[in-house]
Amino acid sequence: MPSAITEFIAEYGELLAEGTLSTIVMVIVPTLISYIIGTALGVVLYLTAPGSLRPIPALNAVLGWVVNILRSFPFIVLMVFIIPFTRLIMGTGSGILGTIPPLVLSASPFIARMIEQSLAEVPRESVEAVEACGASVPRIVFSALLPEALPSIVRGVAVVLISVLGYTAMAGAIGAGGLGDIAVRYGYYRRVDEVMIVAVIILVVIVQVIQSICDLAARKVDHRGAKEAASSAKRAKADRAAAKRSLVGRP
Repeated sequence: MPSAITEFIAEYGELLAEGTLSTIVMVIVPTLISYIIGTALGVVLYLTAPGSLRPIPALNAVLGWVVNILRSFPFIVLMVFIIPFTRLIMGTGSGILGTIPPLVLSASPFIARMIEQSLAEVPRESVEAVEACGASVPRIVFSALLPEALPSIVRGVAVVLISVLGYTAMAGAIGAGGLGDIAVRYGYYRRVDEVMIVAVIILVVIVQVIQSICDLAARKVDHRGAKEAASSAKRAKADRAAAKRSLVGRP
């Protein structure tokens, strides 16, 4: 058994290491770009919604329409559909560079809706407190909305990263590289099941790491839970003191 593992690592270890690195790059780079675009879109969608801070129904409807259309495209279809555009701006329609435009176009609308929803969950009182001080809209966004919505946004990062990871595996089916490409080439076409199994295990490990890191980060930035716990402890202490006083006061 140890010799079989050694032989497997010697034959496929470098291939799997390169595939893992390519997959991580294909996940992180498009996600960063998508969050820049998606956050801006999400903020505009929130601000221009009816009843929001700066309602512009026409702009909100057009942006919502564009976002919904982009979200309706299955990733594989979108990737093939925009190959000419990808070649135009990236110089290639395959490999890591060829996956960036379709991944950004797929993830950005999804992120925009998640940001919009996270901002909508911010208590109106927090916004009104900053607005009452005469703050401008950008200041309200950066001083009240985004900080208050940060725990929800961070939790959403895990969902986005895992979704993009799934997209990269699909992209591998048409020669984009990464673990998806390795699993298809070696596991399906060449019938090397061990390579496919190891590639799937690596993908599962990456998912677990992403989820754990994002959960930890969300707990670190979420101060509301600590405040609620402290408030509950104070109320319980006051209730115990009141009960004690009532007992002492009895004849």
